[in-house]
Amino acid sequence: MRTTTRRGLVVACAAALALALAPSAQADPVGDLVAPPANPDAYLPTPLGDPWFTPPAGFESSEPGTVLNTRSVAVQPGTTSTQLLFRSTDSKNNPIAAATTILVPDAPWTGGGPRPVVAYNEATDSLGNACAPSSTLPRGTNKELDRMQELLGRGYAVVVTDYQGPRQAYSAGLVSGHTVLDGLRASRTVGIAPDAPVAITGYSGGAIASGWAAQLAPSYAPELNIVGVAFGGPPTDYKILQRSLNGGIGSGLFTAATIGLSREYPEMRSLANDNGKRLALVQKDQCVDVLSYSGLALFDQRNLSNVPDVFNHPITRAVVEENRMGQIKPEAPIYIYQGLQDFLIPKEGAEAVQDQWCAAGASVHLEEIPGDHTVAEGGGRPGAFEWLSQRLAGVPTGGCERVVR
Repeated sequence: MRTTTRRGLVVACAAALALALAPSAQADPVGDLVAPPANPDAYLPTPLGDPWFTPPAGFESSEPGTVLNTRSVAVQPGTTSTQLLFRSTDSKNNPIAAATTILVPDAPWTGGGPRPVVAYNEATDSLGNACAPSSTLPRGTNKELDRMQELLGRGYAVVVTDYQGPRQAYSAGLVSGHTVLDGLRASRTVGIAPDAPVAITGYSGGAIASGWAAQLAPSYAPELNIVGVAFGGPPTDYKILQRSLNGGIGSGLFTAATIGLSREYPEMRSLANDNGKRLALVQKDQCVDVLSYSGLALFDQRNLSNVPDVFNHPITRAVVEENRMGQIKPEAPIYIYQGLQDFLIPKEGAEAVQDQWCAAGASVHLEEIPGDHTVAEGGGRPGAFEWLSQRLAGVPTGGCERVVR
């Protein structure tokens, strides 16, 4: 097939997808696909039209974790559920407003001491505002509510933060860590004790937020009493994902992650050609559970760039390195679980993080279990939750070990 024909097909398919999936995403969707805008803001998610998410004037001068807006929501029977808009920090240390949903069991805590708190980081893996937990939990469409119910059943308060921030910057590590920690800070305004033991957990995309929160906590939020962090299937290094996802069955997810990063690092947009920009317009409001990006499979990022060898471009290298997990030692003990047959998120990423953190003196248990990315989530979560329960109960742990099941 000639290049001109292939380009025409890409544009036609993009236009059809844009009209089908996001008809209100732009004022002139067809015109923008014909001539993609230069303004990076054109590729940000479409606002929900809910004024609650608009921070008050001057919020930037407030401290991270400051509550900016509050409302009650109905999420889970037997719990009191509150949403908070709070001040946080993006990947370039600029102030942003982010949201969190806090679920507290109505039954009194009988375990002694203050009620423990778990920051549960859903694998949002999406680019649209409607995909965030603050939107899906009140609508009853959240795909991981059963995991939260298990934690609530143990009597814990659960904090579910829109950790991708207001730009829905899927896969960006720094903003994810900042928002998780600031969501926990904000939660103390709704009855959660300041000295409550805190655990952090998540799988896949949620592992990005969990691992980065663990890394950043000692310097960014040292006052939080984080006693353990457990996560699984972690996408730790973009260089690994370039090999495992790009151009294959996971390429739709990979392009979404690239778009998410470019929202925090708009300098990346200069590397995209017009077809890359068109794809960013098509995906800008897409949720991972809408076709799971399957209609966008087999795209190679190198064909969506206007520079040769885009993966080795200085901008790419700098962003990838800044978002590589493992470079900062966490103080809290860590539990990682990883599928041995995970071809999407290979085990070498988890192993490299454990090696680097342990070399720095951290306590990291790595559990490698049978299964691919989906199977390992179900197989590894019970052990991770039990490990967290022990940490929340004050049972000590330490050292580094790698167990292969």
